[in-house]
Amino acid sequence: MVSDNDIVGYTIGYDQEDIHFPIYAMTAFAVALIAAGIVKGVPILAIVGLLPAAVAFHHLPLIERDKPRIGSGQYGLFIEGLGLVSWRAVDSIETLELIERGGTVHDLVINLKQPIPDALLADWRSRPLLRRAMRLPWHLESKTEIRIPLDVLDKPAGEIKDNFVRMWRFNRGV
Repeated sequence: MVSDNDIVGYTIGYDQEDIHFPIYAMTAFAVALIAAGIVKGVPILAIVGLLPAAVAFHHLPLIERDKPRIGSGQYGLFIEGLGLVSWRAVDSIETLELIERGGTVHDLVINLKQPIPDALLADWRSRPLLRRAMRLPWHLESKTEIRIPLDVLDKPAGEIKDNFVRMWRFNRGV
């Protein structure tokens, strides 16, 4: 069985510059609340501290280094937590600009010709129990549309889209 460690080609990880501080700050806040709850003997304070701990745990993949989250190779697009999507199943690859809170965010929209289970060459959707609560680099808009936020990745949005489109056109075998 092919795993995400076996993939070679154009790979993209999370950007490591500005992401660390909020996760570490949330972790420190959680530890402070839990410790204060234990030291003061106020269990509700410790329970409240579990909320920022859960948020930090959810975003933990953002600080993992040297692990590709998305990419492409000769067989298709690989997406962490989803699988290897066949080039022949891809109908279009586009970039969507959204204006949120005064800033512009970019999403990569991958439209498929068939539903996800039929488009996957390797299915990586089953994950260990603890990993299920962690952030994924994609979300589904419909059965045939995958959306990937590009602003948290380590390469510019235009470069990612251009490379994916170039590789899709070269490898789709149509």
